Amino acid sequence: MEHDRPLGIEGGWLTPVRRLPSPHCDPRPPGTVIDLLVIHGISLPPGRFGTGLVERLFTACLDTAAHPALAELAGLRVSAHLFIDRCGRLTQFVSFEERAWHAGESCFEGRARCNDFSIGIELEGCDDLPYEAAQYATLVRVTAVLMRRYPSLVPGRIVGHCHIAPQRKTDPGPAFDWGHFRRLLAACPKEAAGGV
Repeated sequence: MEHDRPLGIEGGWLTPVRRLPSPHCDPRPPGTVIDLLVIHGISLPPGRFGTGLVERLFTACLDTAAHPALAELAGLRVSAHLFIDRCGRLTQFVSFEERAWHAGESCFEGRARCNDFSIGIELEGCDDLPYEAAQYATLVRVTAVLMRRYPSLVPGRIVGHCHIAPQRKTDPGPAFDWGHFRRLLAACPKEAAGGV
C-alpha cells in the first residue's frame, strides 16, 4: 500500500510518489531558506471530488469550457508542490527546490511573496466538508519528512492559505481541524515518516 511505504526526498521530489510536473513554477530567489508550509483546499468543480480536474489545472491541461464553474479559471497559471486527494494519495507537481505558484499575493510575519520561501500542499476538499482521515494521515507523514529535510520549517510555520491571504482566501476552511492535525503531527515518530 502506498500509505505504508517510507517517504524520502531526492532532488526536491518525494519518493515513491506520483509525479505530474507542472509548467507553472520557476526558480526560487538565490539563497532562499524554505521555512513555511502552506495548506490549501481545492475542488473542481467546487464541492466535487475525484474529477481529475485539479491535476489538469496544475498541468495547464484544463478545459475551462467543460463546466460553467471553470470559466473563471481561464488563463490562470497556478500550481502547488503537492496534492492529497480524498483517499490520501499524493501527487507532486513541482520540486520543493523550485517555486510553485500557490499562494499568490500573500504575507507571513511581514514578509510578502510567500511563494518564494514556502511549500504549498493542496488537500482535495472545500471549506465546509470535513477532510478525510486518510488525508490527515498523509499530510502528517509528508509534513514530518519536510520538517526533517528543511529544519527551519517548524510547527509554528505551518499555516493555511487563509492566514497568509486573509482578504482573498478562506481555505483550507473551517472544516480543516487544525487541533487534530497538530496533535497527530506532535505524536508522529520521526522514524515513522521515512528517510530523507
